[in-house]
Amino acid sequence: MQKLINVLALASTAVSVAVVGTGAYVYVNKDSIIESVTEKALGSLGGLGGGLGGAGLGAPDLSPSVAPDQASTPTLPTL
Repeated sequence: MQKLINVLALASTAVSVAVVGTGAYVYVNKDSIIESVTEKALGSLGGLGGGLGGAGLGAPDLSPSVAPDQASTPTLPTL
């Protein structure tokens, strides 16, 4: 029984060391990890051919109009 407890304790220690080591690695290298992921994400957008900014393919105009068209609003019949 004592051998089983020792094996479980060693396994628990190994998992704890792995978690702490991974966290420390990510903390120390977070800037390079973020830069790498950003480059990969922007690289995958290269196939768009600049379609986001040219030839009328930009963002739609979502600004509200000054006065809504009165003729296009439906009216309810009076009883």
